[in-house]
Amino acid sequence: MLGTSDDWMLELFGAMPAISGISVSPRVAMTCAPVHCAVQAISEAIGLLPVHTFKLGEDGTKTPATDHPAYTLLHSAANEWTSASQFREEITRDALLFPHGGFAFINRVDGKPFELIRYNPEINPVAVQYIDSEPFYRVGDVEIPRQNMLHIPSPSFNGWGLVNEGRQVIGLAIALERYADRLMGNGARPSGVLSLKGKPGPADITKAATAWNAAHGGSKSGGTAVIPGEVDWKPLQFTSVDAQFIEMRKFAINEIARLFRVPPHMLFEMDRATWSNVEQMGAEFLTYTLMVWIRRWENEIMLKLFTPEERASYVAEFQTDQFARPDYLALIEALGKAVASRIFNPNEARAMIGKPPYAGGNAFENPNTTTAVLKN
Repeated sequence: MLGTSDDWMLELFGAMPAISGISVSPRVAMTCAPVHCAVQAISEAIGLLPVHTFKLGEDGTKTPATDHPAYTLLHSAANEWTSASQFREEITRDALLFPHGGFAFINRVDGKPFELIRYNPEINPVAVQYIDSEPFYRVGDVEIPRQNMLHIPSPSFNGWGLVNEGRQVIGLAIALERYADRLMGNGARPSGVLSLKGKPGPADITKAATAWNAAHGGSKSGGTAVIPGEVDWKPLQFTSVDAQFIEMRKFAINEIARLFRVPPHMLFEMDRATWSNVEQMGAEFLTYTLMVWIRRWENEIMLKLFTPEERASYVAEFQTDQFARPDYLALIEALGKAVASRIFNPNEARAMIGKPPYAGGNAFENPNTTTAVLKN
């Protein structure tokens, strides 16, 4: 058994126990429903949001750069067996769970990025060493040049990952879930004390306990027990209500929400949610949770998938418009005002709702002050 001087080895392998006695590793953490929900809420959102590569004009306009190698890797497929959406989701999930973050090898052909290949942290963990603030990467005995390693860093403070830093709150949530499982397995009845009269021997005690558990253990709770000898049963007056069990589970959910910086309603803790603030909650998730991850991705893409010369004229951006759409009617009204204010032309507005352009729709005119006749 490892002593306290070897705690760093437990941390290295993600097995540092919490005060609850549960060794919280990334795989164990994902068996906890609130952790699973928080991790998937962030990683799936990053995977679902479209990413486009643009070429910047001298006047600040952005034109889709579909001919740049990064466009296909970010928008369509990271490699021949992984879609771009799946790739971003998996790398973000790695960064949320494992030490140092999520990693992918940038395979280049003729100096240009050709494919992105994820390193599975459970099979091929990446070791990171910082020398004068510059990162150096190693996979096994192979050193990977910094420019060929896509690295989405973990937001943890000590570099060991959020799961390690939050092992106490995650361990508490898992302990509560396991307690609930045992409680329901015993018919939602607490244990008690079975007293044998006289001077019972070890064999008598074993027989009494076996007979009682056979009648009252697990799904047999409520059966009739036949006990050899004269006994008294005194149930313990301790219930999950007395222990404020529901409140403890809500507290654990909120602690995990704080750990991953996810609004509690995203973990389906809906005490403060109403129909009137659903739009606001979506904007809150985007602003305080996703934008940090979006910036991490955009910055790393800029550093690793564009050359220093290209960084002045190319940019990759996540499209977050869907989080700003409250409902269809409000969207139509907003687009109407944008067209009237000449922010968009009609064809640009139609493209945002999936409608085809029409002849003459590229003109920036206020439809409320013009008398143009549209022809089919």
